[in-house]
Amino acid sequence: MNTETINAMIIDPKDTVAVVIEPVKAGENITWRKKDGGFETIIARTDVPIYHKVAIADMENGSEVVKYGEHIGLAGKDILQGEHVHVHNVENHREKL
Repeated sequence: MNTETINAMIIDPKDTVAVVIEPVKAGENITWRKKDGGFETIIARTDVPIYHKVAIADMENGSEVVKYGEHIGLAGKDILQGEHVHVHNVENHREKL
């Protein structure tokens, strides 16, 4: 029996963020199931409200933020793995069509 507690999800392998499915406090584990059936766990650096995003790896200022396989913005500053990702550190970026 698996003892991992899943409290986040990633939909697409291109995702740079996971979405937490319960509130997470700084210092707690954030765990999601990988496509291969295994698990990935990181440590929350900040509190993350339910249904909000968390960086699954360090992101440099200006790098793409990808959720559900879709580009949703650019990192407005360096974001460390385990940090809450939201309007305070993501810039809206409208691409010219």
